[in-house]
Amino acid sequence: MQYSLGIDAGGTYTDAVLIRDTDGAIIDSNKALTTYPDLHPGIKNVIDGLNPESLKNIKLVSVSTTLSTNTILEGTGFPVALILIGDHPFEKQLPTKHVFFASGGHNHNGEEEAPLGLEAVEKFALRVKDKVSAFAISSYFSTRNPEHELKVKDRILELTGLPAVCGHELSQELGAYERAVTAFLNAQLIPITRQFVQSIITDIKERGINARLLMLKCDGSVVGIKDALKKPIETIFSGPAASLVGASYLSGLETCAVIDVGGTSTDISSICMGVPDLSEEGAIVGGWKTRVRAIRMETTATGGDSHIWAMNREFFLGPRRVVPLAVAAVQYPSFLNNLKRTPTPAREDLCENIQPTKFFVRSGYPAGELSKAEAEVLEVVGEEPTSVSEISALLRKDLHPQTFDSLIKKRLVQAIGFTPTDALHVLGEYTAWNEEASRIGAERLSRLMRITPGEFCTTIKKRVARNMALHLLSYILEGVPETSIAKILDGKYPAKFKLDIPVVLLGGPVRAYRKELEKFVDAEILVPEHAEVGNAVGALVGKGIKRVEILIRPASLMSPDKDFLVFAPDSRLRFNTYAEALETATEIGKKLVEDYMKNCGLSGNQVEISIEKKTVSPDGWNHPPMETSLLVMGVGMRERFA
Repeated sequence: MQYSLGIDAGGTYTDAVLIRDTDGAIIDSNKALTTYPDLHPGIKNVIDGLNPESLKNIKLVSVSTTLSTNTILEGTGFPVALILIGDHPFEKQLPTKHVFFASGGHNHNGEEEAPLGLEAVEKFALRVKDKVSAFAISSYFSTRNPEHELKVKDRILELTGLPAVCGHELSQELGAYERAVTAFLNAQLIPITRQFVQSIITDIKERGINARLLMLKCDGSVVGIKDALKKPIETIFSGPAASLVGASYLSGLETCAVIDVGGTSTDISSICMGVPDLSEEGAIVGGWKTRVRAIRMETTATGGDSHIWAMNREFFLGPRRVVPLAVAAVQYPSFLNNLKRTPTPAREDLCENIQPTKFFVRSGYPAGELSKAEAEVLEVVGEEPTSVSEISALLRKDLHPQTFDSLIKKRLVQAIGFTPTDALHVLGEYTAWNEEASRIGAERLSRLMRITPGEFCTTIKKRVARNMALHLLSYILEGVPETSIAKILDGKYPAKFKLDIPVVLLGGPVRAYRKELEKFVDAEILVPEHAEVGNAVGALVGKGIKRVEILIRPASLMSPDKDFLVFAPDSRLRFNTYAEALETATEIGKKLVEDYMKNCGLSGNQVEISIEKKTVSPDGWNHPPMETSLLVMGVGMRERFA
């Protein structure tokens, strides 16, 4: 008997599921806390909880993660330098302070516009190499000729040894700004993705499992693990994509909307007749528009572990993730007593980082460049949770809240605080951890709000459900202003939304929100069996999908019957006739699709390849097409789960 193993690493939990290949039955599942900064213990713990006999017969391991998405949403990504080659007409904000504009670049035909200023690039790389973790390179019209990007990449690797990412490797679409941002985000995600993948590989090898390793991409398709390491940006929404295909599989619905409540965020998406709803434009994450093909989704930085804090008799929800008080009390034996004796700060001092329920602990990540204030705080924050009042007493000075913001962004400290997970513990609707810690936290914060702990936690639960409904409706009613939807949800009008599409809920404690959500939306709302590990299921049931886009154009409109250029991923070719160009372009597309599918363990009858050709020619044009675009698409499906 053979089995497949699905693993999903989220900001709070790492989930695992075992599926029997013969009939697709889920025979075992497990959850464990995600561990930082070393992910390996969390992965080991979640696999250790599975049936050891079944683990001996694993032939396929497929994974997904929200770690990369969370990194960008929380602003805790690794520092990256961005090198822009050519005349980039940027008026928009760039996502890093380490930016260098170099001479060079090409025109729309891939011909060099200016010589590459490699010497200046070398000086910049040496100047910032100790301040960044990776480099992103984007050259003007690199989709038509990547020569300058590749030269810079090779030189940076020689000089610094740091990873470097080229824009043309990630997208063949025009749009210099979006391609530069895509390259930057990809470079920023390399360290966390590499660590995650390496942790998976290490654990699998230690167990003697000889299995093919795949990773889910953000369009719901799978990719070989090596390709995922090269292009982690393509897995940026692999967690939400996994929830989508996992929800469809668990519920048996080929058409449904999905609400996936994670620790850091809640993601809304939909699937129609078994096909994920893809965004017509590139994925947008953390406010940055990319050139990455992804599922269309609505995401909010509200999750089970979103920080709840109080000020001026109001409470605020998120956007940062913290370790729930209930979880911290289990992880750190002395924390409960510390929580009990920590004094409540003066009301005028209250802010996000100064709360009666806010604590900090060292994360274990190595410290880089620090300010004097950051170094002082880091000196006294240890492996046990410490409150701001304790830190101030040890340093004998008042602390600026922004110091903690900076240390959190640099991943050097992890915050602990009250969360929706704690609220559910107080209400008795989810009791996986320490209820007493949650109750103490609710008492502290509700006192600031001048309401009872029960009222406080009930209000939080209602706010979370309302946010879920708001983003679900904003997703479905695309183009309708969110403010208009909010007015109806908040009872400003005598109306209620009714949906004709089933809604599937995924996530650990989602059953607690089902009835509350039904108060806001009239819909069939389902919580399938194994909903708590739906993402791990989705990691296993994604199809192999590969799209290759190739462009053919005459080199000059002055002689449109000869001399044709073919722009393919990583290559620019020239042919005398249009027929030669078209034939070669088709062969290249098929070969790229077939190679991709082989890496996914798919071949022969398991793969269907289709070719879509679109041509552009003006009226009265009696020559080969002025422009031909080929879309070569392969769809592969493993024979299991039939």
